[in-house]
Amino acid sequence: MSELKLITFESSYEPVVKESKVVRVYVFEPEKVEHNLIFVHGIGNGNIPYLLWFGERFKRYNIKTWFLVLPYHEKRAPTGWNGGEPFYHPSPFYCVKRFDEAVQDVLDLVDVVRKDNGGPIAMMGFSFGGMITILSLAREKRIEKGIVCCSGGDWRWINWYSPYTEKLRMLYKEKSNEFGCRSEKDCIRNRKDSFEVVASFQKLEDIREKSPVACYFYDPLSYAPFVDQKILFFWALFDRVIPYRSYASLHKHLKNKKTVFLPTGHKGSYFFRRYIVRRVVRFLKYDK
Repeated sequence: MSELKLITFESSYEPVVKESKVVRVYVFEPEKVEHNLIFVHGIGNGNIPYLLWFGERFKRYNIKTWFLVLPYHEKRAPTGWNGGEPFYHPSPFYCVKRFDEAVQDVLDLVDVVRKDNGGPIAMMGFSFGGMITILSLAREKRIEKGIVCCSGGDWRWINWYSPYTEKLRMLYKEKSNEFGCRSEKDCIRNRKDSFEVVASFQKLEDIREKSPVACYFYDPLSYAPFVDQKILFFWALFDRVIPYRSYASLHKHLKNKKTVFLPTGHKGSYFFRRYIVRRVVRFLKYDK
């Protein structure tokens, strides 16, 4: 891999740690720019190095990739952090601020991209990055297409069934939150029927005005009906990190999607990276 080009700018919000005040973006620039792709990684620092491979690969196809380091990750976090710690919190009101910060970084980056060149802008996210992609697409229509890989919605299934949220389940049990949520039973009572709740949202503002609990404020499921851009959706069939029902919930609510099924698990999707690149290139260039 060639030497990484890094651009930085100050965040337009005050993060919970000073390190996240500087937004970091790795840029992979081809000789000729035909498309721009904002790329968002998953939660944790471990996935960043191998996902950078995609930026180098897309460069071959005249796709300028803007690899955004999310808040509270890599050098945007204190020494010793695994990456993304503030996103694991039992308080929905605390979490929504962190998700809003990640989305704000995307919106600010769109401004940077648009000043750089006039090519079309798409966005691609893996896992947690896929969730940020959905939230961003609902709010920012200058992003013309979205690619979601190994991601889902509906916090009930992620919080109570994903092996990656075991620490969060312990925090719910020990500390509860503003809504008295300590168990899945409490979650079901507080969230009510998620499909009925989401169906009641007629505009984006309704998400924060009509939701029975604040976890809907940052649930990709809430925002999916407001994503009218074309979506390429990669579904890893044997994923345990993102439970099946989480995939299915998000998939059901995305209106304008092409679905690609991968015969693998969550991390195993990396072994299909060349195939994923080919499908993304076809999607961006030819709508296939």
